[in-house]
Amino acid sequence: MTSSDDTTSAGEWRKLRFESIDDCVAEVHRIVAADEEGRLRTVGNWSPGQTMAHVASWIEYAYEGFPIRRPPFFVRWILRLRLKKMLNEGMPRAVRIPGVPEGTTGMDDMETPAAADRLLTALERLASPEPAPHDSPAFGRMPHEDRIKLNLRHAELHLGYLSY
Repeated sequence: MTSSDDTTSAGEWRKLRFESIDDCVAEVHRIVAADEEGRLRTVGNWSPGQTMAHVASWIEYAYEGFPIRRPPFFVRWILRLRLKKMLNEGMPRAVRIPGVPEGTTGMDDMETPAAADRLLTALERLASPEPAPHDSPAFGRMPHEDRIKLNLRHAELHLGYLSY
């Protein structure tokens, strides 16, 4: 993965920390309320709908299949070395997946309420004991607890670009 400075200077990015899926669900509800009240702002490059659709997509991929190929071995090796830090401390900002148009996938252009519903549904699925049949292209097979943590770190990163 490579870094891009597109959003690293977004001064109002909020550092979030979700200890549970319920914490993330509560944040999604706060975002929807702020949107309904006209207080929601974005400090990144995506709309609120694109942001939540992206987070939802990456949860869904583990159940429905990933749209990208596995990165080269050396990239997977480096990422696996960094996994524990990401799970515990969070994901770095402004990272792009090499060879993927726009650097990532799943930023569907959706209205905020529809994207929030999609994300809440994905989080509910992640909270269930249903096994995810698809391994991460970058990290391979993961224990369910680590998959939850990784998705929470991903949600913290992106939902931090939504301000209210």
